[in-house]
Amino acid sequence: MQNAVIIRRFSMLTVLWLVAAVFSAVLSTAAAAAEAPPKPSSAGTAVYIVPVKQTVESGLQSFLERALGEAEEANAERIILVINTLGGRVDSADEIGKLIRESPIPTTAFIEGKAVSAGTFIALNADMIVMQPSSTIGAAAIVDAQGTLIEDAKVRSYWVSRMVGAAELNGRDPNIAVAMTDPRQRVELPKLDKVKGEGEVLSISAAEAVKVGYADHIANSVDETLAWLELEDRPAVEVNPTFVERMARWLVQPWVQNLLLIAGIAGIAIELLVPGFGVPGIIGLLGFGLFFFGHYVAGFAGMESVVLFVIGVALLIIEIFVPSFGILGTLGIAALVGGVTTAAYDSEQAVMSLLLAFLCASVIVAVVVYIFRRRGVWNRFILRDRLTTEEGYVSTASRPMLLGQEGVTLTPLRPSGTIQIGEERIDAVTEGGFIASGAKVRVSQVEGTRVVVREI
Repeated sequence: MQNAVIIRRFSMLTVLWLVAAVFSAVLSTAAAAAEAPPKPSSAGTAVYIVPVKQTVESGLQSFLERALGEAEEANAERIILVINTLGGRVDSADEIGKLIRESPIPTTAFIEGKAVSAGTFIALNADMIVMQPSSTIGAAAIVDAQGTLIEDAKVRSYWVSRMVGAAELNGRDPNIAVAMTDPRQRVELPKLDKVKGEGEVLSISAAEAVKVGYADHIANSVDETLAWLELEDRPAVEVNPTFVERMARWLVQPWVQNLLLIAGIAGIAIELLVPGFGVPGIIGLLGFGLFFFGHYVAGFAGMESVVLFVIGVALLIIEIFVPSFGILGTLGIAALVGGVTTAAYDSEQAVMSLLLAFLCASVIVAVVVYIFRRRGVWNRFILRDRLTTEEGYVSTASRPMLLGQEGVTLTPLRPSGTIQIGEERIDAVTEGGFIASGAKVRVSQVEGTRVVVREI
C-alpha cells in the first residue's frame, strides 16, 4: 500500500513538472515568434501599410507596436492604417492613439468600411484621414461588453475628453467628437444642418466627414490614397499579423477559450483520479497550454499568470496527500482562478467562463470516473478483495471425512474437550450432554472445523 502511494505521488509530481515544462516551452516559443518576426527587406522611403481590421484590444495594440516599430527602424516615409473595425477596449484604444501620436513617421488613416467607437478614436489620432465613399465614422459612445451604454459619468466624461483631444490634435471640430461620443448632450451641428438630440450618437458618411473636416479625402482604395499623397512610386510594405498572432487571436475568442478550459480542467482531473499518465493528461496540458499561449501572444497574460496557475496545481496535488483541513485546496483553487482571470481579456467574463468550464468538466469527469471506477486512485486505499471460498481463499481445512467415525474421549466433554480417532487428537463437542473421559464416541456432525460427537 505504501509503495503504491509513493508511486502515485511520483506520478502526480511528474504531471506537475510536465505542466510547468509545457507552459514554459509554449510561452518561450510564442515570445520568440511574436517578438522576432522576419524583417521586411524594403527600407528608406518605403510606405508601410498596416491593417486595423479586428477588435481593438491588447492583441491589436501589440501588433501595432511591432508594425510601427518596424516602420520606424526602416525609416519609412509614411504609414497607412487601413481601418475597418467596430471598436473595442477604451484602454487599448488610448494606448494605440498614444502610439500613433508619438510615432515620428506621418500616419494616414484609410477607413475602408467603418471606423466605429474606438476605431474612430484611432483614426482621429492620425495626421490625415481618407475614407472610402461608402464608409462611415463615429458612433463612439462608450459601452460595456454586452453593448449596454455605460452610465458612469466619470467614465463617460473621460472618454469624451479623449475624443475631443484627438479631434483638436489636427484642428477638427470638437463638437463633432462630442456628438459622436456623448448621447446625454444635445449638440447643434450647423455644418450638417442638423441637431444631435439626447439619446443619440452621431455617425457620419464619407461625404459628411469631408464637409465637416473629419476626412481629408475620399478614395476607393489604398492605391488611390497613395496617388493622392503622391507616394505611388514608393515601395509599399504590407505588415500583416504573423501566423502566431492570428492563431492567438482565434484562441482568445470566448467560445474557444471555454472549450480549452473545459479540456484543461477535465483532462487534469481525470489524470489525477485515474492512474496512468495518458491521453487525458495530454489533453489537459494542451488545453491549458493553448489557453495561456493565446492570451500571452495577444498581450493579455504575463508570466505571473502562468506561475499562479502552476502554484495552484501544486497545492491541489499536495492537498491529496497532506491533510490540511482544506487550507491547501482552497489556496490552490484561488491560485488557479487567479492565474486564469489575470490572463484573460475580461476578468469578469473569465470568472464566468471558468465556472461554466468547471460545471461541464465536472460532468465529464463524473462519467469517466464512473466508467473506470475500479481503476480510480481511491482504490489504492480500499481493500476490495473478499476472502471467500469462491475466490480461492480457505481459512481452515474442513473435516467431512470424520463423519460417522468412532473414537475415545481423552478428556471429559463438558460439552467440549478432546477425543482421539486413530492416532489423531481432535477437539470436539457433545450434542449438549456430559461425556466422561475414556468413553467411546461416534462423530454425528461436522460443520467446518466443528466436530460434534455422541456417546456410544
